[in-house]
Amino acid sequence: MISYQLYSSRDFPPLSGTLAMLAKTGFTCVEGFGGLFQTPQQLTELAAALKANNLAMKTSHFGLDMLENQPEFAVEVAKTLGVDKAYCPHVMPDQRPTDAAGWRAFGARLQKAGAPLRAAGVGFGWHNHDFEFKPSADGSVPMAALLEGGPDLEWEIDLAWVQRGGSDPIAWIEAYKGRISAAHVKDIAPAGTADDEGGWADAGHGTLPLQKYVALLKASGVKYFVLEHDNPKDHERFARRSLATVNSY
Repeated sequence: MISYQLYSSRDFPPLSGTLAMLAKTGFTCVEGFGGLFQTPQQLTELAAALKANNLAMKTSHFGLDMLENQPEFAVEVAKTLGVDKAYCPHVMPDQRPTDAAGWRAFGARLQKAGAPLRAAGVGFGWHNHDFEFKPSADGSVPMAALLEGGPDLEWEIDLAWVQRGGSDPIAWIEAYKGRISAAHVKDIAPAGTADDEGGWADAGHGTLPLQKYVALLKASGVKYFVLEHDNPKDHERFARRSLATVNSY
């Protein structure tokens, strides 16, 4: 299932226009993020907008604050929107552990935070950026320690952030088959280009061998492939070109 991370369109309001554009482009599924459902009213409006555009939301990001402090609402969000897989997407720099023991403890914290969702039948895990692949002072790799500390955590791998973190996505895909349940199919522009778009590229129009990655992930049982661009100048262009490319895989 090919999906679209709505965070890509955060700078192109209103949401209703984005959803209509995505439906017209050919998407049937989108991925949410916490800013879209901070209140019950937002949740109701989002559910209605998705229905109006015949879009499903099978995966979504949930902030750690909501997971830990509003677990009942997090479950309500997932059930209302029909979410199958939920992922915590980030931790601020000042809250990041600095050694393997700290990252293992953080993994355990995540596992506890996701327990209500798992009890409700929703898969739960972590979505990476680049910092999880930069070795700590003790030589450990945060991503490995985090998954060790939370043995039941699933992983939504962001292929481009793994690369930007200095690691090989293929090695991680092979090492964590069975735990990777979704993937962000994101691309990196050639060095010195797309500076006005954060150095990102439309999927299949950059430097990563995304077709190879997608094939490996499909073979390992991954169902959800989410297109994302952190800073597109034109979100319709990104959506249209990326969907066409990944569909060709």
